[in-house]
Amino acid sequence: MTLTHFVLSIIIFMVMFFGIGFLLNMLLRMTWLMAIIYPIVVILIIDEVRFFEYFTKPGYAFGLLGDKLVSLHAADIIILASGLVGAIISGFVMKLLRKQGYRMF
Repeated sequence: MTLTHFVLSIIIFMVMFFGIGFLLNMLLRMTWLMAIIYPIVVILIIDEVRFFEYFTKPGYAFGLLGDKLVSLHAADIIILASGLVGAIISGFVMKLLRKQGYRMF
């Protein structure tokens, strides 16, 4: 991965999850919903196991998830963390907009 791809990935993940969090906050009026849901989204991005296998074969599925988490590179961790930062920033922006009197948010 080149430095350009790395920087663009960080920006894209931050903006993408800021936007998703902003829209969810606007529609559902739950400020921190995306920050709470984000770990589940990361697990779905990282893992290659089907979602239902966490309930039907939990030992196998969580074992593979642990192996995948340990094998992540630093660049992957930074990119995924930037998405979490974007989701958290959207929560702060919503709180600020509500505090300033915007009723839509």
